[in-house]
Amino acid sequence: MSKQPTLTLIESLFSQSKDYIDNRLELYKLKVIDKTTAVASSIISGLVLFVIFFIFFIVLNIGIALLIGDLVGKSYLGFLILAAFYAIVGLVLFFQRNKLFKTPVTKMIIGKFL
Repeated sequence: MSKQPTLTLIESLFSQSKDYIDNRLELYKLKVIDKTTAVASSIISGLVLFVIFFIFFIVLNIGIALLIGDLVGKSYLGFLILAAFYAIVGLVLFFQRNKLFKTPVTKMIIGKFL
């Protein structure tokens, strides 16, 4: 008779251990889902804002180019001057890309997951 209660206790311990492991796995799954959805929603909202800003920026630049073209007398010169300005800005950003973009974006993504 003394073996039966010991077996029951061991079976109970294994059953509780299995439940504990199952619960921990479920908790990890939920944490991963929570972090993933947070990152995905940040990316989607960022993309939507980017598209809206991009459209605004394009229309604004067409207006600026036409204004510059009016001031210098030829419409196409306004577009060329604006293109040269953006070429210079693009080169500066290209050479500073790690400092301006890569490091902050990497830190943001790591921060979101941690």
